[in-house]
Amino acid sequence: MSITSKLLVAAIACGPLCAGAAGQPPVPVTDATFGCISKLTPVRGFFVGNLSGHLPDTLKVARSKDGGVYPVGSVVQLVPTEVMVKQPAGFNSVTHDWEFFELDVNSQGSKIRKRGFAEVVNRFGGNCFGCHIAARPQWDLICETDHGCAPIPLTTPMIRALQHTDPRCPESDHVSAEDRKALQELAELQKKGPPASGDAAH
Repeated sequence: MSITSKLLVAAIACGPLCAGAAGQPPVPVTDATFGCISKLTPVRGFFVGNLSGHLPDTLKVARSKDGGVYPVGSVVQLVPTEVMVKQPAGFNSVTHDWEFFELDVNSQGSKIRKRGFAEVVNRFGGNCFGCHIAARPQWDLICETDHGCAPIPLTTPMIRALQHTDPRCPESDHVSAEDRKALQELAELQKKGPPASGDAAH
């Protein structure tokens, strides 16, 4: 069994006991926490925010060429339906205190479909933690193309199209020809079934 697999098994076995280790109360997260993805701050194609009022600190790490540890309350999002939120230190040491969320989104808002740590599997069959644990240590589990994570099955045009058509955003009904083509390609990809591995979350 690989080191990644052993960590994944240990984290799932730990379950809610890991979450009880935090000295601070968790960052509160509800359906209402998540809104239009473009209302967050863009960084190299993904979006960040901070639920604890420390956006400058989150941006400092996100924009760093050397990496760093994201501050409590950080939100990292690549596509509208998947989000990472940084909980206080000790909340879940295996996932570096990141909590993973999968959302259902529509014009009325967001609904949390799944939330948790090493156990969250997205709608494409990808385990969020299983993908992000491959990021090199300095990147605090954040995946980008040069961070050590396995490639995801979505192309850059597909990702941009999903971002541009977030139904929670007022402008989402204005779909460009480029985005429409990318969404059609994504629909064809989904018909083929879930990939063997990979995760759309950033």
